[in-house]
Amino acid sequence: MIIKPIKNENDYKQALERLELIFDTQKGSEEGDELEVLGILIEKYEDKHFPIDFPDPIEAIKFRMDQMGYNQNDLAKVIGLKSRASEILNRKRKLSLEMIRLLHDQLKIPTEVLIQAY
Repeated sequence: MIIKPIKNENDYKQALERLELIFDTQKGSEEGDELEVLGILIEKYEDKHFPIDFPDPIEAIKFRMDQMGYNQNDLAKVIGLKSRASEILNRKRKLSLEMIRLLHDQLKIPTEVLIQAY
């Protein structure tokens, strides 16, 4: 097992090719250990070079509502008034700190997503 740091795009491509070759190996074997270490190196490289930003807060709310089968009335029950829910979804009102807390607690949307400017 020869593992080296991933420093550039060429190293990254080679690591991906090797990962693909040993992907189905037994956990705990020598190649299984190599697979685990390669996965960590690839993940770190991708986090640095291909970061994924948080989604827009309103789009995150709409997505989570869709996942949960919620409509605007259900959102109103979470944050207060139906008119307030409408204003939030139509971007006419900003989320308050209390709304962010409620959305986080009841819809399980990460606060890091909800506190972003939009």
